[in-house]
Amino acid sequence: MLVNCAAYQSGKKLGDIRKEEIHDYLNRPGAFVWVALKDATPEELDEMRRQFDLHELAVEDARHGHQRPKIEEYGDSLFAVLHMIEPEGDQLHVGELSIFVGRNYVLSVRNRAQQGFASVRTRSEHEPHLLKHGAAFVFYALIDTVVDRYFPILDAVEDELEEVEARIFDGSPGRANIEALYAIKQKLMVLKHAVGPLQEALGRLYGGRVPAVCAYTQEYFRDIADHLQRINQSIDSQRDMVITALSVNLSMITIGENETVKQLAAYAALVAVPTMIAGVYGMNFEHMPELKWVWGYPLALALMVGIDVYLFIRFRKAKWL
Repeated sequence: MLVNCAAYQSGKKLGDIRKEEIHDYLNRPGAFVWVALKDATPEELDEMRRQFDLHELAVEDARHGHQRPKIEEYGDSLFAVLHMIEPEGDQLHVGELSIFVGRNYVLSVRNRAQQGFASVRTRSEHEPHLLKHGAAFVFYALIDTVVDRYFPILDAVEDELEEVEARIFDGSPGRANIEALYAIKQKLMVLKHAVGPLQEALGRLYGGRVPAVCAYTQEYFRDIADHLQRINQSIDSQRDMVITALSVNLSMITIGENETVKQLAAYAALVAVPTMIAGVYGMNFEHMPELKWVWGYPLALALMVGIDVYLFIRFRKAKWL
């Protein structure tokens, strides 16, 4: 589906144009065309391939989707794939943004993602001094927006982790905590898969031999790289915290089980003493001491109670009960 198609020149919008007019504006000096597609059909991608003379391999990647974040160079053009991560209930939904960039065009193809880039277009059109850099600035603005959307997701995951950590010491069920921590770890892996490859690929846009499309805009891409580094460090820190929380949770479960075992052992000892005494006097031998003694039965009961009281006090002091 075509979302928008507009032409720009010298940092100003010339107006929305029809797809059939794209080729006319590509030949204008200092002009470029910005086209946005959502869940594009193969026919739409083929049409854009003919209009912008896109590389067949890049178009094939955009058509099939499910690509690793990357930035590839095809002659004088660039092809980038970014993961768009959106909260969906308790899970993270991963969509894709494919961007084709040339000297005089930008084509963005959004797949399996709800969040659009209308704000990016509005922001760019209100900053003509930056938009005059042409397609390179639009390319930067799109990547910067996708990366900035990672921050609130990462903050939400961090808040969720803090809640689980608090529950670990509140006596919450250990299994529930482990399941919650594992879900957090999965979310961090989704973010890691989006950030890690992109951070590596972005380095070629501001260091060393910079593609001609991105000339004079290296500082903008360096700023994105700084954001990616911060996100990557936060992800690594939170993953370490998840591992630590898992270890602490398992330790708390073990401690709880040890406490239960100690209590059971203490109660078993309290029962064992009367059982032993009663067992001795229940052997029914004919010749036994105190067998026909009048005070034998009360004394046996008193002995049972006395020893159990003594053991109970000792277990209480040892915090076994």
